Amino acid sequence: MNPEPIRLSRMAHGAGCGCKVAPALLQEMLQHRLALPEARLLVGNDTADDAAAWLLEDGTVLLSTTDFFTPLVDDPERFGRIAAANALSDIYAMGGKPLLAIAVMGFPVDKLPVEMAAAIMKGAMAVASEAGIRIAGGHTIDAPEPFFGLSVNGLVKQEHLKRNGTAREGDLLYLTKRLGTGMLATAFKRGMIDEAALQPAVESMTRLNSIGAALGKMAGVHAMTDVTGFGLLGHLSEMCNGSRLSARLFYSRLQLLEGVPSLVKQMVAADNTYRNWNAYEAGTRHINGESLLVLCDPQTNGGLLLAADPAERDALESLLRDNGLDEHATPIGSLEAMAEATVELVYDR
Repeated sequence: MNPEPIRLSRMAHGAGCGCKVAPALLQEMLQHRLALPEARLLVGNDTADDAAAWLLEDGTVLLSTTDFFTPLVDDPERFGRIAAANALSDIYAMGGKPLLAIAVMGFPVDKLPVEMAAAIMKGAMAVASEAGIRIAGGHTIDAPEPFFGLSVNGLVKQEHLKRNGTAREGDLLYLTKRLGTGMLATAFKRGMIDEAALQPAVESMTRLNSIGAALGKMAGVHAMTDVTGFGLLGHLSEMCNGSRLSARLFYSRLQLLEGVPSLVKQMVAADNTYRNWNAYEAGTRHINGESLLVLCDPQTNGGLLLAADPAERDALESLLRDNGLDEHATPIGSLEAMAEATVELVYDR
């Protein structure tokens, strides 16, 4: 009798960015964080930005981030690709280019064959090569659940540095990927869909957000972040709160991955969906059951969310189309003066 195949996706209680600590609990953990009085630290842990930013003597900015999570697919090489692309996204979300990466791995050596760890690294190195960098080292521990990710350094010119809390009133909102990776990964983990049905999510999660480096050079892009474990609602709320603005979000303009509408009808919710909703419910208006599942769905290596000057609309949308993002070259909302609601949903165009 052949042994039962190992399913990585069932070896962890979370899945991808869905294993993030809930937003409210994270804030409690970080209650003692301080704004450090250091002129060269342009971005630190006192904001909700995607990477730390340190100003070098020549005016270049060093970006530094780390991101890792538990498996949401069964194939170890595919898991490595997803985790690496997700970590690199933090650099792109700041308008930068990755420079160097260090691997972070937890591996249950008594439960899994070492060949799986090698396959995870193979996938990660393939994505790093696609990004034009090397994984130059790392650290591995024996852990009860497998996890993997990267610590990444990158570079950006100071004038091209993007943050998530610097949007301006009147900006248009764009999102560069479809939504629903959390729902598809959850359905796969529960045996509701097969690997073929999961493929749209895999393709999205392994696709680099490298357009962020080009977006960083556009002065009209005022703010940028990547959409990950807190869902579109969470990361949009962070952008609004940091910028002291409110958002009008056109729900019908959001693009969903193939298979997601069917899962929404079945009320499939990813691990962190309702924890995300609990964190952002007070500031949200006109949400319903369907839009809650979509907007609070934790994304893994989701798209870049950007706020852009309407005067730059033609140039921005041309850049998106030139990079194969035609379906995302339409604004999904706009930012307005701060109102009672942080995010208001609108259900027509």
